[in-house]
Amino acid sequence: MDELTLKDYLRETSIVQSRLISAAVIGVILVAVLLLRLFYLQVEQYQHYATLSQDNRIRLVPIPPVRGQIYDRNGVILAENLPVYTLEVTPDRVENMGTLLQQVGQLVELSEKDLERFKETLHARPGFEAQTLKAGLTDDEVGRFAVNQHRFNGIELRARLQRHYPLGAELVHVVGYVGRISEADLGQIDRAAYRGTDYIGKLGIEDRYEDILLGTVGYEQVETNAHGRVVRTLARTSPVAGGNVHLNIDTQLQKVARESLGEFEGAVVAVEPQTGALLAFVSNPVYDPNPFVNGIDAKSYKVLRESSSRPLLNRALNGRYAPGSTIKGLFALAALENHRSPEYAAFCPGWFSLKGSRHRYRCWKRTGHGSMNLYNAIVQSCDVYFYQLAHSLGIDKLHDFLTGYGLGRTTGVDLEGEPSGLVPSRDWKRRAKGQPWYPGETVITGIGQGYTLVTPLQLATVTGTLANHGKRIRPRLVHSIEEPQAKTRQVLHPEVLETVKLGNDQYYERVIHALTDVVHGQRGTARRVGRGAEYRFAGKTGTAQVIGIAQGARYDENKIAKRFRDHSLFIAFAPVADPKIAVAVIAENGGSGSRTAAPIARRVMDYFLTGSVEPLVPKKSKMTDLRDGGPDQT
Repeated sequence: MDELTLKDYLRETSIVQSRLISAAVIGVILVAVLLLRLFYLQVEQYQHYATLSQDNRIRLVPIPPVRGQIYDRNGVILAENLPVYTLEVTPDRVENMGTLLQQVGQLVELSEKDLERFKETLHARPGFEAQTLKAGLTDDEVGRFAVNQHRFNGIELRARLQRHYPLGAELVHVVGYVGRISEADLGQIDRAAYRGTDYIGKLGIEDRYEDILLGTVGYEQVETNAHGRVVRTLARTSPVAGGNVHLNIDTQLQKVARESLGEFEGAVVAVEPQTGALLAFVSNPVYDPNPFVNGIDAKSYKVLRESSSRPLLNRALNGRYAPGSTIKGLFALAALENHRSPEYAAFCPGWFSLKGSRHRYRCWKRTGHGSMNLYNAIVQSCDVYFYQLAHSLGIDKLHDFLTGYGLGRTTGVDLEGEPSGLVPSRDWKRRAKGQPWYPGETVITGIGQGYTLVTPLQLATVTGTLANHGKRIRPRLVHSIEEPQAKTRQVLHPEVLETVKLGNDQYYERVIHALTDVVHGQRGTARRVGRGAEYRFAGKTGTAQVIGIAQGARYDENKIAKRFRDHSLFIAFAPVADPKIAVAVIAENGGSGSRTAAPIARRVMDYFLTGSVEPLVPKKSKMTDLRDGGPDQT
């Protein structure tokens, strides 16, 4: 008989019970962990995950507005919007940015500039906003990416409008350009207003009228799938297009003026005296603004920045020059206002000296003009007469009179960054240089030399003020603002800043009569430029020194490096009886005002008043023609 095996039921029961307890504890722990996790997700992180869940389903996508366009006075378009394709990345939807950029780079050419700019944007803007990786894709690049777009999350191909300047360099110093929004810009702008756009006005009208040109951003509420791609649009708030800006500038007149300057660095400003409308606003040389829209490459920008001709400088607005004899008309008015008889005669032997001094302040005509009254001193531009006049009036009266006409002050033009120029005074020199004012400095101020500095815009505005018999009007580039939706235009009406009141309005008539004979009289310094004109105009030559000439030395520009030659200036307005245009011309290192600047002004006035111009034949001579108005030498 087999031996029976006895079981230990008590021990087995204990083992089973311990296992059940362990399983129960583990189950309780797992349930507790699950409950804690559920509490964390549903309570602690509810807002975060609710937002993510909603964002996975519904997104608010900004719709950039159409930027307003810019036109000239005749409807010629100066700044427009052209369609381009862009690649836009939403960083929060990209798992590995490095891998994405590498893979996209196999389909689309991504330059170092594109990548550097994109990486800068990543740090400057929030990750939930779409950010441009590359703009202006070619048709081939669009095709290659479109068929592979399903492979990538967080990047989309979009059609956008991009700024373009059809006339290129012609009006860059007026219109300016837009550029990518920089970190510095982000610190100054309302970011909500720029949702969906990467561009902002940087210079010129684009900068000054940014608020009008920008428009108002719109939004789309869209439903997306798990990969962030749009399934359908749920709601839409349309953007409001920016206003169109219409300028006073005449593009054809602008071209005539710049072509007339030729290779000279300088500026031409033409203004309508009665309204302040700026008809031409030329700074030469120029540069193409289009490469700046998406960011000019470092090499090209360096060439522009380091060029000796300084094309980036807006000379019409920011250039500051000694006005030379162009402001002798103002000094003549100051003489009349201070009770100097117009028949008072000063003798010009070819030089002037202060009492007790051997230093000679020379007249441009070395042999002298002889006896000069006010009329003849203007017509023949006699320096000695104005040396004596300035010395007799004193710097304080000269300063107050010139500033009354707007010199030494900003004109209020609708551009950013306008300088004031400089009309010196005793107080200014004491503050700026810590030195007293010397009589000899008053003498040379009388012919627009010394510390006196004006901008071409100021000179044109002063010329218009003379034509208006003292009525000073704010110069303005913009004529009107057009509201595209309402199809209405708001015209910016002329603004009279002040009127210079003289003791007798006949003072203006006397001076304007003399300025007219500068170009139409037999002995006028610019008589050559007045020949054959179909209208009568008033003008004044000016030749401003760049370097000093030693006592007794003869000015010979053929022996002087070009950059040290005198600047050529000319101001004019026409017709004399009913002024329609006032012009200021500065040709740097151009020599005599009558030889270089005056013919440029004549061509500008001819085109504006008659619609045609004669071919410009540049006149070059080895020496300044002193018989036709030479350099104002001191």
